[in-house]
Amino acid sequence: MTDRTTTSRAETRGFRAGDGPRLVEAWCRSAPADPVTPERFRSLVLLDANFDPEGLRVAVDGDRLVGAAYAVRRLRPMAGTDLEPEQGWIPFFFVDPDARGRGLGRRLLTDALDWLHRHGRTRVDFSSYTPHYVFPGLDAEAYPEGAGLLESLGFRTLYEAAAMDRGLVGYRVPEEVARRLEGLTARGYRFATPSDDDLVDLLALAGNHFGPDWACTIRDCLAAGTPLDRIVAVRDPSGRMVGWAMHGAFESVEERFGPIGVLEETRGTGLGEVLLHLVLERMRARRAHSAWFLWTGERSPAGHLYRKSGFTTTRRFRVMRREATG
Repeated sequence: MTDRTTTSRAETRGFRAGDGPRLVEAWCRSAPADPVTPERFRSLVLLDANFDPEGLRVAVDGDRLVGAAYAVRRLRPMAGTDLEPEQGWIPFFFVDPDARGRGLGRRLLTDALDWLHRHGRTRVDFSSYTPHYVFPGLDAEAYPEGAGLLESLGFRTLYEAAAMDRGLVGYRVPEEVARRLEGLTARGYRFATPSDDDLVDLLALAGNHFGPDWACTIRDCLAAGTPLDRIVAVRDPSGRMVGWAMHGAFESVEERFGPIGVLEETRGTGLGEVLLHLVLERMRARRAHSAWFLWTGERSPAGHLYRKSGFTTTRRFRVMRREATG
């Protein structure tokens, strides 16, 4: 019989009916800084059109579920017909604290990678899967063992994403921004909640200039009932929609800001800053105590704008990739 002190004897297999409640419990024990609810697990994983139960590798020791590693590939394209046939993702993995130190995390991740490889995936990212990413990447400060394990399996950091927060208690639109809004309006720019008909232009703007995942996020949240007044859109003097900002788009979380985007040729006009503050003003009017988001480049123009607007970095995530060799 295998010695439990050196090697885990847990069985690894695909997800089955009945695993969900135990998986959620084990997740919360394993990652107390990032707990999940059954409803969120259902929405992000089980109801995802790309979910394949064999890709969700679970470790079971007797009647206990003690770990999981989730592998996913596209079964339905994000846009057009592109299934990204070389690309796979691992949005999350974990091992119960009582089952660590016996190689189980490596077994689970190897299982997940092998499953993706059998489906022709030669490039695997942790964990920037859209539309249902759990984290932008790995928080190496919170999970140093996870970072070491991924690196030992050949994952390398592509870049870092910063999560930022800003308190809204006592928030007011800065006078400088109010003056810029007045000047832009005088020049013919129109800032407003989009109408139903405006959504055609909004989705085209998001999808064509910022990626199909952004258009998918907007479409899905509105179809699920997110009110239109969570969005502020702007048209230029010619009537062309050139930007928008919103909140409440992700999982209906009111205090989660974004996405925000303005056409590249309009940057430098202050449109992005005005849109950001108009949405923060609406959030505060709805009694939000803070605004937060998970993903920006800390040194990017957007990161500079957020810091100027009072946001501070609260977490950093490594977006990591593994390329098959040979």
